[in-house]
Amino acid sequence: MNNEVVLESAGTLHGQMQRGLGRAARRAADRRGAGEYVYDCVRRDPRWDPQCESRRLYYARLMVDLELPAGPVAAHLFDPADHADADEWRVDLALGVLADLVRLSRREAAVPLRRYAEEGAQWFDAVEELIDLEDPSLTVGLDDLVAARCDEGDLEMLIPSHRNPVIETWAARQPRIAEALARHREAGRAARRAMVAAPGRDRQSEDELLDLARRRGEGAIAAIFELGRRRTMALLDLAEELLPQRPSRYGGAVCRALREYGPETLPRARAWAAERGGCAEMGLRILARHGTRQDVPLLMDELRGALGRREWRAAASPIEGLGRLRAGEAVPLLKSAWTESTYAYLRPRILTALTRTAPHTAESYTVEGLWDCEEGVRVEAAQSAPLTDDTRLRLQRLHHDGAEEPDVRAAAAARLMT
Repeated sequence: MNNEVVLESAGTLHGQMQRGLGRAARRAADRRGAGEYVYDCVRRDPRWDPQCESRRLYYARLMVDLELPAGPVAAHLFDPADHADADEWRVDLALGVLADLVRLSRREAAVPLRRYAEEGAQWFDAVEELIDLEDPSLTVGLDDLVAARCDEGDLEMLIPSHRNPVIETWAARQPRIAEALARHREAGRAARRAMVAAPGRDRQSEDELLDLARRRGEGAIAAIFELGRRRTMALLDLAEELLPQRPSRYGGAVCRALREYGPETLPRARAWAAERGGCAEMGLRILARHGTRQDVPLLMDELRGALGRREWRAAASPIEGLGRLRAGEAVPLLKSAWTESTYAYLRPRILTALTRTAPHTAESYTVEGLWDCEEGVRVEAAQSAPLTDDTRLRLQRLHHDGAEEPDVRAAAAARLMT
């Protein structure tokens, strides 16, 4: 979140809009001044974590529903501060909103997006948005600029994992882009061949794998994953060695490998969580996935503390665990977290927990969730919101909206068939 952004109260339309809550999207049409709140959110990105949270489609839909012109968003892009401000996220949300406006048939939004790709400080991000729109008519002539500005690494970063008509069109005109595309495809083929041909580590002993992992050199990551595949308890000892140290890719690999484990890790996880040391976060993740009713008091304490400190990310595992265990005592905290949290990425977990622990209470939240900014919330809401004339209409819009995420469209379509 931008340090200059002041989050308004969650009881106000502006504050709800900053958080991406569905209730704001539903109320906006009836509130004078709602349009200025939308522009303010786009200009001063309110996301707590821009890398995880979604807002672009949410604000683009509000602009369509309120019939707001794209001019003020474009003005933000071309503010004199653009080339002076070192904040690489300054225009990220605005670029995404313009791209989603194009997907929502507001094609005039492509004009400032294209111009920013040519003139803006974060021009590379604008080029990526235009490529993702997959419309060659919007990028005619832009390939000259891309070929002139990009080195080989940049060109390869622009190439999506799937076939893209913009890249294909550019490759037909620009030899360097064609070469980057060829390298990208060959790298994909080589990776697949390597996966088939790579010798397995299943012939190595547990002690050999642990020694390799502890040396943290070549092959250490693969050794950690092989230990995880075998679900050896020695990996828990390795976790106690690595996780209390500063974050590293080896500690991250241990965390990923431990996802393969089950209830056999609970005694160690309980100890980790209770000690609140370097392994506490991993302990809470394990309790969230495999804990029993005896873990509810600890999870409740962790959730209460995280919400009190407004450490939203720390609330994720307790919410997940309490929802899985259907802990009804957590419902008041879940309802408070839904409204107050500035971390929208938390809401899919909250809604899942509410629907499991208090289905009747959750109904109003699932209805609101159909308008939420987070894809995960909209999927859960589409699957479980009570069917009324209003929600059926919303489900139809989600199903037919080409700008919507595929999982949401599929969930809406499936629900409409019930």
